[in-house]
Amino acid sequence: MTKKPGYSATLVLLLLTYLVAMNVKAASESVIINKKSNTKGVYMTGLLTLALSYSHREYQIESTDQVYSKSKVLESMKTGAISLTWGGTSDQMEANYIPIRIDTYRGLMSHRLMLIREGEQAIFSQIKNTEDLKLIRFGQGRKWMDAKILEAAGMQVIKTNKKRNLYYMLDGDRFDAFPRGASEALTELSSYSDLPLTVEKDLVIVYPLPTYFFVSKAYPKLAADIEAGLETMLVDGQFDDYFYNSPEIKATLEQADLKNRRAIRLTNPYLPKATPLQRKELWLNLTKAEPIEASS
Repeated sequence: MTKKPGYSATLVLLLLTYLVAMNVKAASESVIINKKSNTKGVYMTGLLTLALSYSHREYQIESTDQVYSKSKVLESMKTGAISLTWGGTSDQMEANYIPIRIDTYRGLMSHRLMLIREGEQAIFSQIKNTEDLKLIRFGQGRKWMDAKILEAAGMQVIKTNKKRNLYYMLDGDRFDAFPRGASEALTELSSYSDLPLTVEKDLVIVYPLPTYFFVSKAYPKLAADIEAGLETMLVDGQFDDYFYNSPEIKATLEQADLKNRRAIRLTNPYLPKATPLQRKELWLNLTKAEPIEASS
């Protein structure tokens, strides 16, 4: 009688390992985000990955095959085709999506530096207060929250639909300054090295505009896991560790010299009432200005 060959212990172990791996892979949930287009995307994706590492669920972050426009991302989130995005908060964003009300930049992006034309620093060095700022023409995206905040403060705002146009409009004297988030101002000029533009040296405009993760309403568990992860990171120190060791943040804090700039504060009348301004641990005071407070 011929004896049937049996499986060796090694083969059985390999099969079990394979089955376990397949089960873990099958249990993982895909998180679809817009394809990264700049260093801000690198920072935010890294923070998202770290926050989700605290969850008992397995997540796999994937990106779209091309960079989507902001409007397409937001529409795709309504159907659940894209899981989440990030950006400045507003009542509309918080109504349409699930906001994670922890400023991912600890208030840094609420500090605006201005791109100006080379040779015009002396004009800005004379600006001392909000009234002086009203003499300056600002460039902004037509649908940007920043444009609405500046206009509410009585500033002159020249708007266009495409962000790229703003650099050439500034060069062409269509306006005098293009305010950007502190890290954005220092990195974006490299893409327009052919234009005679520079970062203004003396001022920083401060208004509360938190950068949140916004999750599609199709994924409430994902939103809960991101929030829980970020809250835990605030307690165990991993949030500060990630923030201060990020190449983007380190370069910004070193080059922007925020504490030695003249800070001019503006109110954000569009800041959602649910913004947790009372939680002082969420906000870093990066200038000589008073910490962020609720708008009156």
